[in-house]
Amino acid sequence: MLNLDNALDFNDFYRVLFENEKIELGKKTQVRLEKSYHFLREFSQNKIIYGVNTGFGPMAQYKINAEDKIKLQLNLIRSHSTGAGAIMEPLYVKSLMLARLNTLCLGKSGIHSSIAETLIQLINKEVTPVIFEHGGVGASGDLVQLAHLALVLIGEGEVIYNGERRKTNDVFQELDIKPAEIKIREGLAVMNGTSAMTGIGIVNLIYSQRLLNWAVFCSSVINEIVEAYDDHLSKELNSSKLHKGQQKIAEEMRKHLKDSKLTRDRNDHLYSNGADKNSFFKEKVQEYYSLRCVPQILGPVSDTLENSLKILIEEVNSANDNPIIDVETEHVYHGGNFHGDYVSLEMDKLRLAITKTSMLAERQLNYLLNAKLNDILPPFVNMGTLGLNFGMQGAQFTAVSTTAENQMLSNSMYVHSIPNNNDNQDIVSMGANSANMTKKVIDNSFEVLSTELATIVQALYFLDFDERLSSATRSKLKQLREIIPQIKEDRPLYKEIKDLKEFIKNNEAYSS
Repeated sequence: MLNLDNALDFNDFYRVLFENEKIELGKKTQVRLEKSYHFLREFSQNKIIYGVNTGFGPMAQYKINAEDKIKLQLNLIRSHSTGAGAIMEPLYVKSLMLARLNTLCLGKSGIHSSIAETLIQLINKEVTPVIFEHGGVGASGDLVQLAHLALVLIGEGEVIYNGERRKTNDVFQELDIKPAEIKIREGLAVMNGTSAMTGIGIVNLIYSQRLLNWAVFCSSVINEIVEAYDDHLSKELNSSKLHKGQQKIAEEMRKHLKDSKLTRDRNDHLYSNGADKNSFFKEKVQEYYSLRCVPQILGPVSDTLENSLKILIEEVNSANDNPIIDVETEHVYHGGNFHGDYVSLEMDKLRLAITKTSMLAERQLNYLLNAKLNDILPPFVNMGTLGLNFGMQGAQFTAVSTTAENQMLSNSMYVHSIPNNNDNQDIVSMGANSANMTKKVIDNSFEVLSTELATIVQALYFLDFDERLSSATRSKLKQLREIIPQIKEDRPLYKEIKDLKEFIKNNEAYSS
């Protein structure tokens, strides 16, 4: 049971999202919520406080009568439930809800505790609000996406439950869930934050790390396929450059290949045995960059993931609505903690890094398919009759097309601000857009990597040197071959490649 008394970390998210760990408030959190709520209720009696007794955005110049304060919150929720486009997948909505729950539980929002209690029931009972991908501009928070969350919290709107889209009220009655109570500023507190972009971003990071591990796996196996020299992965070479990511990737590849009987020591070949007598070497002295420079290419990806994770966990554990209620100083502070630039920039950087990962996979795939480059495999790893059969030829087109889409999607959203809201929101982050584009790029990259992996499996069928492969390669090879058997006669491959994609997306490349 995850207790919300302490700050959340990446592992907490993983357990709730992928292992369905349940959540509870905790006594300290309950006290924080009560103190914050009661303080705001008293403090706001004879003061003008944004969103409590004023309108919203440019309408903040209008004072709201005390008898209309609850209707004000309900009007905000209902009027901003205007999302469009695809419905967010339940996993991402669950992450969004956990992110919003945690920031509200910091006691900086002045909410009634029923908001947190209803949110916890939704998470624990696997009820996910219908929230749309399009809507938020990422300043004044993810207003539209979070409005749909708030709409469900008050018992309206729609939810996904047991895979079905249903009316919220019907599911609440069925599961005995009570709608949250609106008292002071609960509508604004739920809506006015960065939890949509952050929730999506955390799931993106989980999948990105898995994708990176599979990219390391594929790169390591290709080193075995081509019987590469191993010094480009050496500790000595990679520690001479100070980047932690590069050193980490090289170390992971050395670990993968430690018991391989295929990679070669340069001392045994080019540094001895009279090599200086030769005037021409048929085999390459150094591998192509897509094989030799993997630590230098995937190292920045690894570092980007580490930094993005740090920033997003900081955001999750931050108060990111407006105004901020500070019980300790007995004051209410107006500002812009809802602005999503931190997350938006990280999602742009992550999207670039993952696109480069897909580009590396596409180049490695091309190397395997081009017999003139690798000089060890038949064209397109075709084990049928050349000219009559085609092997992996058709699959390359899809991988190239998907990589090209990634390259186009890697344009920045962070710098694509468009003023709106009567120019009140005159510079915005577009963080949710950036997070959703990154989600697409990650999914695309799993497609490219699955095609590369299918080709690697075919190459290993052709070369038939399983007993010389590293134990890390052999640990996955049986499962992979069950998904995509040897191709001798042409057959449609789209289902098998899709199954490969689902396998690598839902399984780790290496045992922890």
